[in-house]
Amino acid sequence: MKSNKLKVVLSVFLMLFFIFSIGAQQFKVLLFTKTVGFHHESILEGVRGIRSLAAKHDFIVDWQENSNVFNDENLSKYQCVVFLSTTGDILNENEQKSFEKFIRNGNGFVGVHSASNTETDWLFFTKMLGMTFKIHPLVQTAYIKVEDSNFPGMERFPKKMLWTDEWYEFNMPAISPNLNYLLSVDEKTYKPYIKFNNQEGNGMGEFHPTAWYQFYEGGRSFYTSLGHIDAIYSDEMFLEHLFGGIYWAATGKGL
Repeated sequence: MKSNKLKVVLSVFLMLFFIFSIGAQQFKVLLFTKTVGFHHESILEGVRGIRSLAAKHDFIVDWQENSNVFNDENLSKYQCVVFLSTTGDILNENEQKSFEKFIRNGNGFVGVHSASNTETDWLFFTKMLGMTFKIHPLVQTAYIKVEDSNFPGMERFPKKMLWTDEWYEFNMPAISPNLNYLLSVDEKTYKPYIKFNNQEGNGMGEFHPTAWYQFYEGGRSFYTSLGHIDAIYSDEMFLEHLFGGIYWAATGKGL
């Protein structure tokens, strides 16, 4: 009799385990939005947009602004970290070491917009990102061009299209020589010149990248400079662009 009860209990346990295993989300993402500098008003819309992607594509997203979540124990819960329009020096030395270990353990990073104006004195981070922000002109409409459609989330983009954003000019040469470029902007279709205080920019010339990815130190890194305007985070094409980067960074799949 006891044996039969034990079998029933074990069967129920296995059934529940199977149900919860099937229903488990496919990966977990840490969304980080701390700023120590300019704070983009679009951050809140970005959080909403990424949460909508989590609901649509069945993954977990944790939104944090306190850097103390960057420790070995906590980061072990995630497969990807997203820096959404972060700025300035946002992690202390111990937090940086935990993040470096996280990437070297085979996990992923996604940088959005002003992530390239973050931790510019931290060599591991800037090499992982690939380029650092220099300056930008006023928000303008320009043509963007697909450089590589063979990447997750790029399926919706036509070869060429009008886009309105804040066109970042990056410091050259690129810090990493291993970048795979996904999107570029045509400088002939907007006015790249800007002078701000003692800094001056006049674009990047014939080739001006706006999104790229690379394998780095055992992990994966994806960056898009798009994302300045609030409304962009409800644009399905842009959201799929973001999800493609998150999906690839978290899983290594799609290429």
